[in-house]
Amino acid sequence: MTTAKTGDTARRAETAEVLAPAPWARSAPSRGSDPSRGSDASRGSDASQGSGASRDSDSLRVTAVRTFLCAPQGCPYVIVRVETNQPGLYGLGCAGDPQRTLAIRSVVDDYFGPMLLGRDPHDIEDLHRLLLNSGYWRGGSIAQNALAGVDVALWDIKGKAAGLPLHQLLGGRAREAAEAYTHVDGHEAGEIAERVLAAAERGYRHVRVQVAVPGTDTYGTAPRDEAEARRRRLRAGSWDSLGYLRHVPPVLRDIRERVGTGVELLHDAHERLTPSQARELVHEVEDARLFFLEDALAPEDAAHFGQLRRAGSVPLAVGELYHDITMYLPLLEQRVIDFARIRVPTLGGLTPTRKLVAACELFGVRTAPHGPGDVSPVGMAANLALDISSPAFGVQEAAAFKEATLEVFPGAPVPREGRLYPSELPGLGVDFDESAVRRYPVTGPLEHDRWALLRNVDGSVQRP
Repeated sequence: MTTAKTGDTARRAETAEVLAPAPWARSAPSRGSDPSRGSDASRGSDASQGSGASRDSDSLRVTAVRTFLCAPQGCPYVIVRVETNQPGLYGLGCAGDPQRTLAIRSVVDDYFGPMLLGRDPHDIEDLHRLLLNSGYWRGGSIAQNALAGVDVALWDIKGKAAGLPLHQLLGGRAREAAEAYTHVDGHEAGEIAERVLAAAERGYRHVRVQVAVPGTDTYGTAPRDEAEARRRRLRAGSWDSLGYLRHVPPVLRDIRERVGTGVELLHDAHERLTPSQARELVHEVEDARLFFLEDALAPEDAAHFGQLRRAGSVPLAVGELYHDITMYLPLLEQRVIDFARIRVPTLGGLTPTRKLVAACELFGVRTAPHGPGDVSPVGMAANLALDISSPAFGVQEAAAFKEATLEVFPGAPVPREGRLYPSELPGLGVDFDESAVRRYPVTGPLEHDRWALLRNVDGSVQRP
């Protein structure tokens, strides 16, 4: 079950050792927070000051860090709220790993939150580095997602304090709106082509197409009936890479013939292929003229991207599984990918991701931020701030948020005629309804893991 942990952070902070602030940091107010929020930062801030520290009652300080688990979209979200001693000034962040929500929440509640109490939320670079280095073994998906939840919330605070939408803090507009892509799937080329054209009628110029492979548990496609849906839920089926390679390329070529050249087609292999199989796929889908082929290789096989580049001219996209921006650097330097599938929560927030986006611009790689349903509207708003402000932007994946999700997150980014338009409200422009969220609790810790428990036809474990 999931409700807000109000007060846990402050209580733990009473026994936590608070590290010293940066030399330029001003001291915190002695009693500037609302006790009902469990947000008294005075104990933590006093402990971090030297004996000669002066007091400035006007200083902005973090008074509480709160986490929420909810599932209005069906998948678990971890939402972080960083509160300050200025009434009504708080920031929201998305710590979005739906398989490890409890672990991420613990990192925020038990470690990062207590360290932030009493600190100046404006010093984002300093705080990001402080939290990153606080675990001697740095990085990893769990720690990076937790760090992202805090980091994006600090950027939200900075935008609100400045009275500016977040894209203005990142350099202002490079474009009016962000081109978005939607998803369609099906079993036959004809039905998929009809759905592509229907999406184009709604204004989408980019559409991801996923093709169901008969007799195999195919990523990104809806089950035909309840029996197949049950097999998918239980992962009672299997994955057949050879069946995929035989079936999918000709269907993609057929779809291209049916829809013409007026709409861009994307396809996601979802890292289920060996390097040699990925080379074959690149060669076989040439005539489908894809906008990009996503995740033809897993992160572990990234060294093979040079071979994929030589296998054909299909634009290549990768990155949603990367949890460290340095994982992209060899691919950028070798110029073997065309799109970086950045995932702001898993990369540790906006602070590192904006630097990666700048590197992509320098190397001629475009961004295609990860935006499925398991990235909350808060995370999508962070994506959009980068999309609008960066010359490197290519296309934004855009989930169709459910009505429940729109209820919980007022101001959520919603595509209009295939584009996402930035909010002009200060900060992210997205809020969080704490009263509504209680109606959408998450399931048990292992329930959302089931989708990933995939096997090959020989019974061996396959990537999801």
